[in-house]
Amino acid sequence: QVQLVESGGGLVQAGGSLRLSCAASGLTFSNYVLGWFRQAPEEEREFVAAIRNRWSGENTYYADSVKGRFTISRDNAKKTAYLQMNSLKPEDTAVYYCAADLSIATMQIGGRDIDYWGKGTLVTVSS
Repeated sequence: QVQLVESGGGLVQAGGSLRLSCAASGLTFSNYVLGWFRQAPEEEREFVAAIRNRWSGENTYYADSVKGRFTISRDNAKKTAYLQMNSLKPEDTAVYYCAADLSIATMQIGGRDIDYWGKGTLVTVSS
């Protein structure tokens, strides 16, 4: 059974930093594209960042709203993905979800075609 478990969320002041982790089990982690999405209250879930698998050079992709502030990475030996979030803003407040899929195209589109989702971790940025 595949599981993605997020951790690292919490309350932080604007300008601060958090690092989210996504621990995976039950899948060949190194083969998968890993992604982060977020959903703010009363908003649609949106793509945040993705990192390709080792066979594709682990290229990274970011939403314009987080480019230069957030960094996605992965540790294939630990089967864990990370999202380092710096210079946080109140508008970054959301539940952050980890996702895994074999296709970067599917990951960037988001939605129910993605193979696996975590249950999310809440990030709250106070002004």
